[in-house]
Amino acid sequence: MGWDLFARYAHAPNALGFCGPTSGLGRSEEEVRAAARRFSGAWPYLQVLARLTGTDDPLDERLVESYWLGRDIGVDGAEFGAALLDVIGPQAGHYWTHLTPELLVEASGDHCFHVFGVYPWSRLLGRGMDEHPLHVLDSCRIRWGTVLSVQDGVDVETQHLSWDGATLALAGPTPEHIAATHVQVAVEVGDTVALHWEWLCDRLTPDQVADLECSTRRQLAATSARIGS
Repeated sequence: MGWDLFARYAHAPNALGFCGPTSGLGRSEEEVRAAARRFSGAWPYLQVLARLTGTDDPLDERLVESYWLGRDIGVDGAEFGAALLDVIGPQAGHYWTHLTPELLVEASGDHCFHVFGVYPWSRLLGRGMDEHPLHVLDSCRIRWGTVLSVQDGVDVETQHLSWDGATLALAGPTPEHIAATHVQVAVEVGDTVALHWEWLCDRLTPDQVADLECSTRRQLAATSARIGS
């Protein structure tokens, strides 16, 4: 179910007060659908994806998976980016002056592009105080990892971001503990899972991991090229 999938991935930033309604996502389909429309980041992406693919429901499961995990559903990046900027550009006003056609070279209809391309955090790197923007970029993107232990929460081996002053990349695998209260699905040792902020929000298939890794590495390369230009 697309609405349920949306809620699992959207829960973390909503719980932290970053996105969506302050009243939360709710539990029923009706509540989640109403809440999704109040996500100023994700909802325009889903609307544009629906329009470009001829899909009636922006919360169609195929579109929701494509947005969060970067699955290629045949939408041209530049066409998507132009349509997205038409929607979010007027909303951003003069605050985010970087939302210009120059951004279309790295545009993609997924959350990773939103984190690294649309949000301003990548533009704060290289100014002498890199720790905070790097933490936000790393936490806000969807990460994948392997479950190591399920006692007293879940221990996951995952790759965090690295920044050497010029290039964003994935560092070597390191363990990370997820509190039991932040585990949204049942998992077993050896499962590959999706992480969003400090929440474990989904189990991933090998194909989903491949999509997420491909879209992540593509966006990191595009963002690094922009920063270095």
